[in-house]
Amino acid sequence: MTTEAGRHLSQPGVDLALLERRHLRELHLTIHPLPGETLRDLAGRLGILLRRHGAAVVRHAVFGSSAARGRTLEALREELGPLDWPVSWIEGDEGRPSHNGAADALAGMQVWAVAGVPVETVRLEDRIVGRRFDDGWARHLVLGDLAPPDPSAPRPQQARAVFERMAASLDRAGLSLQDVARTWLYLENLLSWYGPFNEVRTEFFRLHRILGRRLPASTGIHGRNPYGAALLAGAWAVRPLDPAAAVREVPSPLQCPAPRYGSSFSRAMELSTPDLRRVLVSGTASIAADGSSAHPNDLKGQIELTMDVVRAILESRGLSFTDVTRSLTYFKRISDAPAFDSWRAERGLDFFPAVSIQTDVCRDELLFEIEVDAAAPL
Repeated sequence: MTTEAGRHLSQPGVDLALLERRHLRELHLTIHPLPGETLRDLAGRLGILLRRHGAAVVRHAVFGSSAARGRTLEALREELGPLDWPVSWIEGDEGRPSHNGAADALAGMQVWAVAGVPVETVRLEDRIVGRRFDDGWARHLVLGDLAPPDPSAPRPQQARAVFERMAASLDRAGLSLQDVARTWLYLENLLSWYGPFNEVRTEFFRLHRILGRRLPASTGIHGRNPYGAALLAGAWAVRPLDPAAAVREVPSPLQCPAPRYGSSFSRAMELSTPDLRRVLVSGTASIAADGSSAHPNDLKGQIELTMDVVRAILESRGLSFTDVTRSLTYFKRISDAPAFDSWRAERGLDFFPAVSIQTDVCRDELLFEIEVDAAAPL
């Protein structure tokens, strides 16, 4: 399926949102394993697409069994050569098998790549932590695979160490925490320490003078990592280079600000340039306007309210579900994932790229959460 003059392409195992811009081309890829496919086959499909467009990877996230990480990275290197970008690996609770190099150990992978501009690798302590590029209007730095140096330390201490590495990586690339527009925060055993984590994040943001200014959009969700650490993080920082570029916090028309109940993030961020409007919607669940959980333990009701919230955010900035370039859906029970497929089908959304994993959301009664990126050329 191809729509909108080739902007969207869907075929078995891959969804591609292609953004043609004044200074560059962006590829937003969502890749799923095909039946009977090997990891080398899957890596080969990614390689074909990157070479076809002459694109360099700036963000790469893989969702699947940590036991398959080594074989997956080996397959990627055989197909793509040295990996000059961080690969963030997140394992959910769906218990995917890992044997004989089969790709079904993965729920999927998401890749953002760009063509037409130079892309630089950023290192910290001889470790690849990010990719930096300019789009003609702003400087972008995408960080990934940020883990604490000591996974045996108390969890709050590990969280603080991750934020310190994030700040040091930004500084290495000539940016700061005040430039961060988006974070991804995967907490092992989220429900057991989400409160202390929020205290660490809030204090760190206060120290770096972010509170009271522009808080980044964020996803804070349960997820395991290959290091056995309490937290794995990623971030996207944007610094305008031209007065025509802007980074703005976007309020949610249907939900209260997250800081009202102790979480230091914004509901969404808008990145706008003369050639593109982009909205990054934070991890969003069934939370009512007063901050309470709505439709507890009611999957259908939670999906409908959550998607109404996302729709309202996008429409407030002139976008819609047809502009979605990437999404992640999180389910307390992966067996509930077909309910979201039904929601999409009922609305005729032929193109709505998503990877689904099983994981705890920030409240025990919440069954579903989604994060969404959407963009449209101007």
